Amino acid sequence: MPGSAASRAVPVTDVVRRSGRAVLPPGVAAEVRGARAVAEEAVPLARRSRSAELALVDGRVGLVVAPRGRPAAALTFTVEEDRITAYEVIADPARLRELDLAVLPPWPRA
Repeated sequence: MPGSAASRAVPVTDVVRRSGRAVLPPGVAAEVRGARAVAEEAVPLARRSRSAELALVDGRVGLVVAPRGRPAAALTFTVEEDRITAYEVIADPARLRELDLAVLPPWPRA
């Protein structure tokens, strides 16, 4: 979706990250507010991003983390005026099973 709002979206300074406990290391809050706090808390999760794929999550652009082809988490984004205002990391197996997930093909590289 080059040129679309989703492809240009960047986080706002007061972005909110919500996450289920299943994906969080001990001591990490389920909800974090603010760009700096969200970025700092994302660092320990970066290793998992290697298996992240652009996907449709219930019909909206998001991400699916699926090591060895098995969904472990899905990320949904709230975008307002080309800015990511919030995102949610869904890792609870019961919630994942309820989602309609479709991995998107890779974008052609220029």
